[in-house]
Amino acid sequence: MADDKDVLRDVWFGRIPTSFTLYQDEITEREADPYYLLLPRVSYLTLVTDKVKKHFQKVMKQEDMGEMWLEYEGTSLKWHYPIGLLFDLHASNTALPWNITVHFQNFPEKDLLHCTSNYVIEAHFMSCIKEADALKHKGQVINEMQRKDHKQLWMGLQNDKFDQFWAINRKLMEYSVEEGGFRYIPFRLYQTTSDRPFIQKLFRPVTAEGQAHTLGDLLKEMFPAAVTPDDGEKKYQVVIHGIEPMLETPLQWLSEHLSYPDNFLHISVIPMPTD
Repeated sequence: MADDKDVLRDVWFGRIPTSFTLYQDEITEREADPYYLLLPRVSYLTLVTDKVKKHFQKVMKQEDMGEMWLEYEGTSLKWHYPIGLLFDLHASNTALPWNITVHFQNFPEKDLLHCTSNYVIEAHFMSCIKEADALKHKGQVINEMQRKDHKQLWMGLQNDKFDQFWAINRKLMEYSVEEGGFRYIPFRLYQTTSDRPFIQKLFRPVTAEGQAHTLGDLLKEMFPAAVTPDDGEKKYQVVIHGIEPMLETPLQWLSEHLSYPDNFLHISVIPMPTD
């Protein structure tokens, strides 16, 4: 278990060096310096950017400030996606720091959900955990927990407390020897080249014969183009938490070790860089 916990800890403490710059057309009283932050991969933008907001508020008039939203190279960044997923999808092949543009005006209503408080993030996060547990255990584990356990999951994420979070989350990762894994793997597969937000279907961790399903098995069924044929050219990178796992990796292991705190495996399928 020591090795397992090391993997979980490494995933939890993954950080992305990020530079925040105010959009050049925002009305300011004086020039604003960029703001630098190490963003936690497992968290959400609106949960960790209070310091960014305060930094740029200093140079703006109150009446010119609407809801803050963030953008990278013309793409509005969805706050309800984990930070690591956003980076993997949109910036994984760029040099660090990740250069994010900050806006306080012209909120993109068609592209982004409003996030008026941390309660909105908490509600989204708990909804994902409940959906994941419905797939894994028919919702039995999360429903048997007390409200204080649900709160501990959220507070562990919000306050970046690994041990506090995993003291409860480990229960959501358990299964009996007879079961051999979860009922279904909670996963979402994302592509930047598609208008569809993501692919999510029922997929078991083992075959009817009891053989472990792998990442490659999942891709062959959900997005075959991501699997490079033996005599073909690699067209896509398949990235989870900034790494490209081997396609032979069992899905059950990936779900237990590389899921985000919302208990989903968020898998990015990115076209290979052309240069």
